[in-house]
Amino acid sequence: MSVTLDLLAATPPYEQVRAQLAGHIRAGALQPGDKLPVVRALAADLGVATNTVARAYRELEAGGLVTTRRRVGTIVQAGSGSEVEPALLAQAKAFARSARVAGLSDDETIDLVRGALSASGG
Repeated sequence: MSVTLDLLAATPPYEQVRAQLAGHIRAGALQPGDKLPVVRALAADLGVATNTVARAYRELEAGGLVTTRRRVGTIVQAGSGSEVEPALLAQAKAFARSARVAGLSDDETIDLVRGALSASGG
């Protein structure tokens, strides 16, 4: 599991962290019971303030994807994934690879998906 930041992107760093971790959880890369990195460690790895990572974790907790307990840390919740079908997950990965090959940034790729969702009435 990796988390990266694009400090030039319009998306705030905390949201980039939140979205990537949520994606890892929904894609099954992070399983229920898995422990997320300690806030300070992840912040140091990413070169951001601890409050940035802490906010991302709070947003994940508010969304029911993780739970945070003192002395235990932040843990992926059971049932937090949306039970994505393997075929759909494979299509998402193929699309992400195609977007990279086409030279699209993460933000451009996400905008493309959001546009497609809007056009389909979703």
